[in-house]
Amino acid sequence: MNFSKSLIMASAMAITGTGTCLAAADSTKVIEQPKVTVTNGQFTPEILESLGKVSNVVVSPDKKKILYCVAFESIEMDKGNNEIWCMNVDGSNPVQLTKSANSESNAVWFDGGKKIAFLYKEGKVNQMFVMNADGSDRKCVSTVEKGIDAFKISPDEKHVVLVSSVKFGETTQDVYPDLKKASGRIITDLMYKHWDEWVTEIPQPFVADFDGTVVSNPVNILGNEPYESPLKPFGGIEQITWSPDSKTIVYTCRKKTGMAYSLSTNSDLYQYDIATKTTKNLTEGMMGYDTNPAFSPKGDYMAWLSMEHDGYESDKNRIFLLDTKTGVKTDLTANWDYSVDNIAWNPDGKSIFFNAYYQGTEPLFKISIANKKVDILANDICDYTNAVPIDSKTVLSLRHSMQVPNEIYVVSGKDVKQLSHVNDALIAELKPIKVEKRMVPTTDGKQMTTWVILPPDFDPAKKYPAILYCQGGPQQAVSQFWSFRWNFRLMASNGYVIIAPNRRGLPGFGTEWNAQISGDYGGQNMKDYLSAVDYMKKEPYIDGEHIGATGASYGGFSVYWLAGNHNHRFAALFAHAGIFNTEAQYLETEEMWFANWDLGGPFWDKNNAVAQRSFENSPHKFVQNWDAPIMISVGEKDYRILASQGMMAFNAAKLRGIPTKLLVYPNENHWILRPQNAIMWQREFYSWFDKWLKPSQAK
Repeated sequence: MNFSKSLIMASAMAITGTGTCLAAADSTKVIEQPKVTVTNGQFTPEILESLGKVSNVVVSPDKKKILYCVAFESIEMDKGNNEIWCMNVDGSNPVQLTKSANSESNAVWFDGGKKIAFLYKEGKVNQMFVMNADGSDRKCVSTVEKGIDAFKISPDEKHVVLVSSVKFGETTQDVYPDLKKASGRIITDLMYKHWDEWVTEIPQPFVADFDGTVVSNPVNILGNEPYESPLKPFGGIEQITWSPDSKTIVYTCRKKTGMAYSLSTNSDLYQYDIATKTTKNLTEGMMGYDTNPAFSPKGDYMAWLSMEHDGYESDKNRIFLLDTKTGVKTDLTANWDYSVDNIAWNPDGKSIFFNAYYQGTEPLFKISIANKKVDILANDICDYTNAVPIDSKTVLSLRHSMQVPNEIYVVSGKDVKQLSHVNDALIAELKPIKVEKRMVPTTDGKQMTTWVILPPDFDPAKKYPAILYCQGGPQQAVSQFWSFRWNFRLMASNGYVIIAPNRRGLPGFGTEWNAQISGDYGGQNMKDYLSAVDYMKKEPYIDGEHIGATGASYGGFSVYWLAGNHNHRFAALFAHAGIFNTEAQYLETEEMWFANWDLGGPFWDKNNAVAQRSFENSPHKFVQNWDAPIMISVGEKDYRILASQGMMAFNAAKLRGIPTKLLVYPNENHWILRPQNAIMWQREFYSWFDKWLKPSQAK
């Protein structure tokens, strides 16, 4: 992509005006909790789409109230809507504060808890709004040309840092202003596309004055620098923070573009001084991802998440500590062999709460600043996804499992209590499933944690078809996650036993277990999958003649690879967004650091033994062995793993005479996000497996 610094828009161009704008009435239909009927306790895709999504938990300054958001989807309107709720800190008196046609988000308290700031669509983009704590007197307080993606108010509430998009690179019309309708893109460097978009804009942080009624005098913290912050595609406002004295902002940034960006994960934390407008690199020389800065309550320390190796995006996430007076950096988790997800300071400043995958689940932890001792605060057959401290001994967290979606819980000592009950009534109407933890022996003498999910009304005297679930990532945990597509409860409710192994390459079992998969695609992790299948086939209730395999992304790679190497173990397969031809994938994908680290390097490097082993194990090399029916789904907006990968696999199966089907979504990316598309996907998924794994029931 041809880049010119002059084409990065200055703050005055990205944010226009300083006046407020009252929200206009929107006559569009408001999406509320759908009314659905449960028949005989059966869980269906339609019921899955009807469940509420709880998020954005924030405690009021006086510790008496909790803000949170709840989103519901409308199948008819083919979209979702997020609303702001509030309840007492003990879970009583839940009140819906907003009821509007578009989603509110990023809700936070200010003015001592008397007011709430949030994002809402004004025109075509999100702006910053404020309202009273009871939801009244709602006003728009910003006029940002490209809208606001996220914001964070300073501790003294005199400023706000906000994230907005700025132009990146030259358009065709910049080069040829007379060709107003020309659509061709002129590309001269890498990273011209990312995940699901052509890179024509990037997010950058702005600092502005804020008096509670208006956002004014914005300044682009990066000036004319052509770098994104937060990091796309997953980074949010957690990658930017204020110092407790409100004098500085620390932001996450990878100061690279083009090919250099595509080859590196080396982000740093930069401290911007508001008064002097100067910037200092706080993590210079630290070569991996450095993200999510968080100051201690007194500002004497700054904690953040840090990876060691440049190019390794699934490296161990360490908790690093910076002494802001001495500049000394300390790895708090040097002697703790697990990767951290989220961090939050204890209000007493003596410890940090965090989440991490650990032996098949995601508990809530605390680590001491003084002695680095790690304690488990809450751990059950579930996942805790964040930590929101109320005081030094009490923490709020979202919690879910394979049984239920997120609800808000409070953890105080050994006491754990559910506070929100958004989905309780609907879940109670469904027939329960059973989740078992099995330890499966692997071919190299280790024990592998494997989740086995049993159908409702399970009868061990009967025979059940089974589905092997292959995780993507490739280094994403098979914990007690709740997915709104790869939903194990829904799979089991359709009469299947689900086998979900924590094969090699998954976090939660130490760095060696997690790292083993890099450079070993098609290796030990595939043996782990087959070990899990062979182990479960010994159970008398498993119909060994009717076992399927499914997965997405690297899970799709796994399905394609297993299709040519399963020795008649599988009766049917389903792959979504999977890698079929690794040589093509190496040159089709955008994040080259990922391809280089995981595959070992380019396929043309004949002296690179790791890379050559990776490409020799490409699934397309084993198509001659395919013998099981296979269905494939892809999204044409997927620029991570192009839809052509799935199309190649479909064509290969068709040419070989293998029963196959291809589902193509022109308007979806790596994930299936729209409600009607998601339901269609679920229907096709179960129709396919029912046909081949339940032949006596096939229509």
